[in-house]
Amino acid sequence: MTEAAKDLPDVGPETAARNLWRQRDFLLLWSGQTVSETGSAVTQVALPLLAVVALKASTFQVGLLTAATTLAFAVIALPAGAMVDGAAKRSVMIVCDVLRLLVVGSVPVAAAFGVLTMAQLYVVAVVAGVCSVFFDVSYQSYVPSLIRADHLMSANGKLGTTQAFAQLGGPGLGGGLVGLFGAAGAMTADAVSYAISVLSILGIKTREDPPPARPADETLRRRIAAGLTFVFGHSILRRVVACTGTANLFGGMTSALAMVFLIRVLHVRPALTGLIMAGAAIGGIAGAAFAGRLAKKIGSARIIWVSMLVFSAPQVIAAAAWRGWGVLLFPLGWGITGFSGMVYNVAQVSYRQSVTPPELMGRMNAAVRWVVWGTLPIGGVLGGLLGTLIGVRPALWLAFIGAWAAGWFVFFSPLRHMRDVPRPAPASAPVVTS
Repeated sequence: MTEAAKDLPDVGPETAARNLWRQRDFLLLWSGQTVSETGSAVTQVALPLLAVVALKASTFQVGLLTAATTLAFAVIALPAGAMVDGAAKRSVMIVCDVLRLLVVGSVPVAAAFGVLTMAQLYVVAVVAGVCSVFFDVSYQSYVPSLIRADHLMSANGKLGTTQAFAQLGGPGLGGGLVGLFGAAGAMTADAVSYAISVLSILGIKTREDPPPARPADETLRRRIAAGLTFVFGHSILRRVVACTGTANLFGGMTSALAMVFLIRVLHVRPALTGLIMAGAAIGGIAGAAFAGRLAKKIGSARIIWVSMLVFSAPQVIAAAAWRGWGVLLFPLGWGITGFSGMVYNVAQVSYRQSVTPPELMGRMNAAVRWVVWGTLPIGGVLGGLLGTLIGVRPALWLAFIGAWAAGWFVFFSPLRHMRDVPRPAPASAPVVTS
């Protein structure tokens, strides 16, 4: 935590929310990420559409492409966390955005010259995924250096609103851009969004504290082990990881199957798929907007399992959608997924940031992401396989039910007996795992 943040007086949650609107550096970070997340949401629509429509990819190939976008989290997340803890996180974020600008921007260029292939899409997905690993680990570790712990729930709610807003506006914008410029041309918007993100980060004046000096005999393996030991030695964190990882496994299946389901089962026109996905994101915006209030009413600890087992239960109706007006069941169920998932994410990320000492923040985030994002490519491949073997709709039913059932991991944990997340211990206090 920066010295500026340390000097702030203790405030209540409502005052904390107001203070964030007056913190220039947080607003810069937030606004830049709003644009970047929207651009990424355009690519989420354009990339599979490019594969399905322009390159005539099979269901299995689309599953592999979905898996490739998150493969890096399974492969390099752990060393990335150790590296981020020993580096200036702001600089890492800038470098990652510049690299993503270049690699995503290569797609419309290749398409313009008629040389775009599935092989290039796989490479773009993997390279952009590597950059996303380093950026996301740095990003979640950077936020606590800008603000007080009192502000974390409010800040994560606002950042969650950004993600949900991107899922609302991005797919709709993506669908419109696909209709106007084609799927490859639409990805230009994502490349431009990374440039805007770089400018916003460069404008931040607050400087994070320098990373602590690393002992000369501390190897990369030992630093990675320290992060894993902290996460999996903590009785609540390891169950949060199990819940999120399982939910993402089945979420990877739904991501791989969703576009195929809309186009080939429900016969939705490609230009309209973005609008359907955008309508579903309203749930995510509502979840981010109400996460703080719900946590206050239900309990900031209790809301973690309530969001998974209670709020997300009706999401399965998306798999029951049919052609015609029945297609509306898909965005309705997807919206319930967005609402419950956003409430859960705001709560569990705030909990993780509250219980983790600053010197372990990067490794904690990396260890968690190694598991919870590492299951996404497995889910993507599994979705493609099951969609081919048993049909797209039955595989989608299985995916939604599995994502809901993941909530039992956090229900059968000490969270069940807690109402609220305890206040974080002072930075100088010894780390004690449960």
